[in-house]
Amino acid sequence: MKRKINIQFVAVSSFAVVITALMSILLFYNILKNQVFDDIEAYAHVIQPLDLKFWEQEENLQRLKMDGLRITLIAADGRVEYDSSADKGQMDNHRERPEIRSAMERGEGRDIRWSATSSLHTLYYAQQLKNGAVLRVGKDSENIFRIFLHMLGLVTVLSIVIVLLCAGLSHLLTRRLLWPIEKLTSSLEEMNQETVYDEIAPFIQTIREQHINILNSAKMRQEFTANVSHELKTPLTAIAGYAELISSGIADDKDTKRFAGEIHASSDRLLSLINDILKLSELDDLDQEFEFEQVDLYQIAQGCLDMLDIQAANQEITLRLCGQSCCVMANRSLMDELLYNLCSNAIRYNNQGGMVIVTVEPEEGKTVLSVKDTGIGISKEHQERIFERFYRVDKSRSKQRGGTGLGLAIVKHIVAQHNAELRLYSEPGKGTEIRIWFL
Repeated sequence: MKRKINIQFVAVSSFAVVITALMSILLFYNILKNQVFDDIEAYAHVIQPLDLKFWEQEENLQRLKMDGLRITLIAADGRVEYDSSADKGQMDNHRERPEIRSAMERGEGRDIRWSATSSLHTLYYAQQLKNGAVLRVGKDSENIFRIFLHMLGLVTVLSIVIVLLCAGLSHLLTRRLLWPIEKLTSSLEEMNQETVYDEIAPFIQTIREQHINILNSAKMRQEFTANVSHELKTPLTAIAGYAELISSGIADDKDTKRFAGEIHASSDRLLSLINDILKLSELDDLDQEFEFEQVDLYQIAQGCLDMLDIQAANQEITLRLCGQSCCVMANRSLMDELLYNLCSNAIRYNNQGGMVIVTVEPEEGKTVLSVKDTGIGISKEHQERIFERFYRVDKSRSKQRGGTGLGLAIVKHIVAQHNAELRLYSEPGKGTEIRIWFL
């Protein structure tokens, strides 16, 4: 990339130098041309009163030749009456020459063209005299082009020097421009705001954040893989162990019945884990599109509590639904999953004889869903991590109560899918409340 930027810098600077040089040469040429026309116009004014015999003298002709000047007198009908550089008898009629025609029409005329007589480009100035004749003064371009070529050489040398300077500067600028980015490849931590210029600071910050996110994502995937392996291994080990005892024939009828019950419980736990993992995978899929419709949260909450009534009764937990019918734009299946996980957790981590209160009500243009329990509560240091996958406040107690450790992670993903807001309120020994605001 550095080489490419260098080449582009040099190419742009070279193009700018060449264009500037060409424009300077063109400007200089126009200035020089106008200056020469002004000079030969002044010569014409000086020559006009002089007798032509003066210019026929050999000494004066040589002086004209040395100065690159050519004097021509053209009669009103276009015949050449005098020319200091050629035999007038061999010259054709000059009436249609541009500078002559312009002088006869407007009093004076100018032109630049190739002269067959002198074999050079010549600048001509013509002025009409009082008797209708035209005095023309020409200056050969040899001297002009000699000056022009000298200037062209100087401009070329200067252009090369400027391009070389630009190449050196572009190399330094490219190194300075890319230094923070190259530094990133070696160490993101060493980069700080003081060492980065303002224009690239947001870019560096974005790269740093993306790097941190990638590392965190990799760490989370590693932890998730390890946790999944561990969580799946536990029920599978139990199933394999009990099945081996039964198949060996050393268990009596009473033990066989108990082992079968343990196998069934482990199978249920295994299925719950697999279902939760699949649900999380589905929610993580960015290409997954869920169908949204108007759903009544109060009605869904009522159905969820009816389904969990037996589980609550086994722990002597009282279930209560408060509020009123409120409709939100949501996916019905995900709302069922969300309420089931929240209510199931509220029952599972409650105290015997406790209560779970589910409330659905409008609040300032939004719909609020609240699931509150009178259970064990969550301490402050655990509240920020409680929605992480497989995170448990008390691992041994959680496993005894049958949780997979994925329920609240699923809740968090569902809330994000619906652009809702979730807050947790909890104190150890006083219970937990989770409130969700839907638009």
